Amino acid sequence: MELKDIVAIAGMPGLYHVIGQRKNGLVVEALDGTGKKIPTSANTKVSILSDIAMFTMEGEERLATILLSIHDKVKEGLTVPDRKANEDAFPQFLGKVLPNYDNERIYLSDMKKLANWYTILSDKLDFEALRKLLEEESAESEEAKAEGKVKTETKAKTEKPVKTNTVKGDTKSKGKSVGTIRKMA
Repeated sequence: MELKDIVAIAGMPGLYHVIGQRKNGLVVEALDGTGKKIPTSANTKVSILSDIAMFTMEGEERLATILLSIHDKVKEGLTVPDRKANEDAFPQFLGKVLPNYDNERIYLSDMKKLANWYTILSDKLDFEALRKLLEEESAESEEAKAEGKVKTETKAKTEKPVKTNTVKGDTKSKGKSVGTIRKMA
């Protein structure tokens, strides 16, 4: 199972695996062990886990990276707090897996949700495949940055100038020219 196939649905606890698509929504299966299949509507807010990130002091950190960090720390002996754990356990937990998290923008409910999501995914997600995927994306990103600098310099040299069109006869401007800027391709 890949992170891109797992979703969280607003107003519904737990996580869901996307198993199909309908004309006006998705068909998901609960990952809580019941295997219950649920249709969603077009109005349902569905968040794909691969698109989620958490705030850090420097910006954002993708959920995939955080889940890998938790997985590595659990192998070293870290225990993931359950939902009913003491409230102080969650900031300590997140501090160990994401030391630079933004404590003003990440709430206790977010920390509880992260711990719960990891607990659900710990035996369902292929963490080694996720690690390889992140490494590949990182390598592609570095290549794109290197190419992007070359493309940006080339684009700046070849970009056409912006032309200005004038509109005459506007009754509000009483015959004066009114300039509108439009990029001509």
